[in-house]
Amino acid sequence: MGFNSILQLFTPKDRVFYSLFEQVADGVGQMGKLMKEFVAEPDADRRSGVLSRMENQEHINDDLTHRIFTELGRNFITPFDREDIHYLASALDDICDYIYATGKKINFYKVNPNDTGIQKMADLIEQGAVQIQIAVKELRNMRNMRKITDVLVKVNSIENQADDIFDFSIERLFETEPDAKEVIKKREIYQVMEIVTDKCEDAANVIESIIIKYA
Repeated sequence: MGFNSILQLFTPKDRVFYSLFEQVADGVGQMGKLMKEFVAEPDADRRSGVLSRMENQEHINDDLTHRIFTELGRNFITPFDREDIHYLASALDDICDYIYATGKKINFYKVNPNDTGIQKMADLIEQGAVQIQIAVKELRNMRNMRKITDVLVKVNSIENQADDIFDFSIERLFETEPDAKEVIKKREIYQVMEIVTDKCEDAANVIESIIIKYA
C-alpha cells in the first residue's frame, strides 16, 4: 500500500466533502463572472468563445457534483446531514446548469444581449453566484456566522430584485417590441435568467438549514 493510500486511512472522510463543495462553489462563482462577461461582449464570435468556457466549467462542476454523490454512497461519516449534502450539491449544480442554458439560448436565438433587462439580470446573477461561493466556503468551520447570515440576506435581496427586473422587462418588451419572434426569444431568456437567481436562493436556503442544525 502506497504512502498516500495509508494517509487516506487516517484522514477524516468528511474533509472530502468540504473540499469538493469548495471546488464546486469556485465553479459557481466563475460561472457568474462568465455570464457577466458573455453579455458584455458585443462581438458574436467572441461571445461564442466565452460560451465554450462556460460549457467547460459546467462540465467540470457536473463531474465534481457526481463525485460528491459518489462519496455520499461510500462514506458513513459526513460533515452534515446526507439529505442536506444532496440538496446543496443539486442546488449548486442547478445554478451552473441554468447559467449555461442562458448563454446557449442567447447564442442560439442570436439575440443581442445589449438589452437593459439582460444586462441587469446578468449583474444580479454574478452577484448571487459570488455570494453563494462565499457562503459555501464558510461551511468548513462555521466560525463567522454573521458573515454567512449576511450573505443569505443578500441572496434573498438579489432574488427579489431579479423578480422586479423580470416583471419590468416583460412589461417593457410587450410595450416596445413589434416583432413577435423577438418577444418570444427575449421572454424565454428573461425566464431562464430569473430561474438562476431562484436557484441561488434555493442553495442559500439549504445553507441556512445546515447552519441552524450545526452552528
